[in-house]
Amino acid sequence: MAPENFDSIKIPARLSPGDTIGIVAPAGPFDRETLERGIGSLKDLGFEVFAPPGLLDANGYLAGSDQHRARFINQLFADKSVDAIICARGGYGSIRILSLLDYQMIAANPKVFIGFSDITVLLTVLADRCGLATFHGPVVTSLADAPAATRDSLLRAVSSDTKLEIRGSGGLTISPGSVAGIVTGGNLTTLCHLIGTPYAPNFTDKILFLEDRGEAPYRIDRMLAHMKLAGCFEQLAGIALGSFENCGPLDDIYNIVAETFRYKPFPILAGLDVGHGKINLTLPLGVEATLEADHHSLSYHRAATIMTENRGRMAEDR
Repeated sequence: MAPENFDSIKIPARLSPGDTIGIVAPAGPFDRETLERGIGSLKDLGFEVFAPPGLLDANGYLAGSDQHRARFINQLFADKSVDAIICARGGYGSIRILSLLDYQMIAANPKVFIGFSDITVLLTVLADRCGLATFHGPVVTSLADAPAATRDSLLRAVSSDTKLEIRGSGGLTISPGSVAGIVTGGNLTTLCHLIGTPYAPNFTDKILFLEDRGEAPYRIDRMLAHMKLAGCFEQLAGIALGSFENCGPLDDIYNIVAETFRYKPFPILAGLDVGHGKINLTLPLGVEATLEADHHSLSYHRAATIMTENRGRMAEDR
């Protein structure tokens, strides 16, 4: 039985203890020690881990050539012994490999795909081009020092039948209201760089999640203004903001968002513990949820994974 399809979105198979998570490196390089500690965290969660040969290759600020990095993704989606894929690190480089991915093959082999930051490029494009629900969550190297809340959230998202509810420890209502829609988004800078390309995401009727790190308030303003002028927000359903680490005072960021969308009647919630902050909760993308800005919550309508009939047999076969 193949992973189910809800409203044209392919929901990947739910993970079980002993399943294999493969690691890909679509963006920046990383060191072996941090990678190994992150692998240890995945094993502590009950999973087997496959790190393909050449994973530690580096080419300046990239984890190998474009062809090398794209080949990892294509191979691991095609590999029937790999049940899920997690990215080793963000940084920069994912946008360079978009034209090298085999989207038809990936769509035919849906599986859990996890990452954040620069990996936003892949999360959104795989959702749009392959109809695949993806997971905005920790990368392997960030798992190395992740708190229990981050690890527990990842495990719950990929291996349980729970309808996730994401709340922020510093929840703040920027614009009141409640709305339902498919969740999309990720890193603001990365999303902005997709505008004007053949891979630009479609935000129509979507709940747009945004987060960032190390961008001054005027840069946040400039990116939102760019996307607004490009028409990205015309049919948006609502906005959920995660962490904005080292981006200046949060009040400044929230005021910029409020000003940008002052004539839009949709709800805007800030303060979700998702992104580059100390806690990075896993946020399924491509799955419908209800954003309740007044109650500071993003509540999913269904689990982000589906149990399939052959999961037990596959585990036994390995």
